[in-house]
Amino acid sequence: MSAQTKPQHKLTVGRSEVEEFLFEEAALLDDWKLTEWVSLFEPGASYFVPTAGSPDDADPSATLFYVADDYHRLTERVKRLLKRTAHVEYPHSRCRHMISNVRITGGDDREFLVTANFATYRTKRGRTELYFGHHNYVMTLSDGAIRIRRKTSFLDSDDIAEQGKVSIII
Repeated sequence: MSAQTKPQHKLTVGRSEVEEFLFEEAALLDDWKLTEWVSLFEPGASYFVPTAGSPDDADPSATLFYVADDYHRLTERVKRLLKRTAHVEYPHSRCRHMISNVRITGGDDREFLVTANFATYRTKRGRTELYFGHHNYVMTLSDGAIRIRRKTSFLDSDDIAEQGKVSIII
């Protein structure tokens, strides 16, 4: 097939649709609707949180990550966090996920790249913590709906020792 007759794939969603999707994701996390949140991911998806200060090309097979979940581990994480026996998050922390500077950085409907800045506030037992950085997403359109294929949350703070462990979904 020549370059002239090769079918062209383009992205049919715009930034406003992607922003609405990310705002809905944030609302689900704020409301602890984790089962609904994980349904935003397509089967086979992954969720990563590299250690603070990691470069964007960090590889979980070669570097320590706070979270390196394939789809199965992600769904199990959600089940554990929703149980009363998850003492670190029962009762649940109160959270606010702020999303800004959403950009589509390439791709087409089969697979497109999105980046967004975030600030996540978590408060529990009189203590408030701030996690901030940027998310890199690989997304796809499936039956007209946006789905997450991979989400990587990069923390910009150089040390989270004061906050302790990451027990919430960033």
